[in-house]
Amino acid sequence: MFRRREPVPFAFLAEADRFRSDVTPPPRQRSSAGQMAGRWLLGLTIIAALVGSLVVGMPALSTDTATQTQQSQASQGH
Repeated sequence: MFRRREPVPFAFLAEADRFRSDVTPPPRQRSSAGQMAGRWLLGLTIIAALVGSLVVGMPALSTDTATQTQQSQASQGH
């Protein structure tokens, strides 16, 4: 006599580890040359935008020592 398994509320969960589908997914379509070029251009545009924003934002992030020395000299002079 065979041993009885524990009752499971959902039978499909108990059988999920044994289930194998005989349906194969369709093969992936290859991208056309235009789609590949579009993806490359989009990637390059995003990278160029990030680099450009970094180049434009760097002067705002840097501390200008010449301006600080002029301000300190002006405050000491008056």
